[in-house]
Amino acid sequence: MWDLNLIRLLDFYLAFMFFVGTLRRFAQYRKMAQIAFTVPGRWPMLLKLIHDHRTVFATWGTIAPAILAAAVMIIQLIASRGVWPMAGTPDGLTVGVLLQHWPAMFAVVPLGLAMIGFDAWGMTMVSNIDRAQLDKYFDQAEYWLRSPAAHVVRFATFGYINPRRMVNLEVRKALVAASSLINYTLWWMNIQVGLRILFGLALWITWAFTRRV
Repeated sequence: MWDLNLIRLLDFYLAFMFFVGTLRRFAQYRKMAQIAFTVPGRWPMLLKLIHDHRTVFATWGTIAPAILAAAVMIIQLIASRGVWPMAGTPDGLTVGVLLQHWPAMFAVVPLGLAMIGFDAWGMTMVSNIDRAQLDKYFDQAEYWLRSPAAHVVRFATFGYINPRRMVNLEVRKALVAASSLINYTLWWMNIQVGLRILFGLALWITWAFTRRV
């Protein structure tokens, strides 16, 4: 236990969390892929309407987290492969060395607990996609966009009820909600990656300090 290399442990942890996270979200990814492949053939009118509102996704609030996430990953790569490449060797930072330099634990331990706690919480926040319910809503939207009955209803109600306009508004609301969800997910990913980077940097800085002492 005293000879356990913390940098190697971090590498294992990151690989483990990637595998478990992918496995945890596999069903969600599969359902999303099935819907993506089904839309063009089954709901062409709905797909065209979604394309008309594509600018809902192209907002700075949606793009900024992705840019920040990419920047964090680049920083991680530079730190792990360029700045401290020897930190993961057998002569690197072990539990025993960390205990010898116990002041560093005031940074390493809280960040490590925050990282593990946040990752564990994130594993429980994977939402389920109700494919049957989505298919039902998509079929209804496609029907009113395609069917001449929409004109009949509009004419009979003197324009007070316009099914196609209602579908248009509902699609836009759904896209705005989806954009907000994507934005929230990306910011969550930034915090998740940021905690891992801070914990890794705490370990690497501690290792660099012990090499000079």
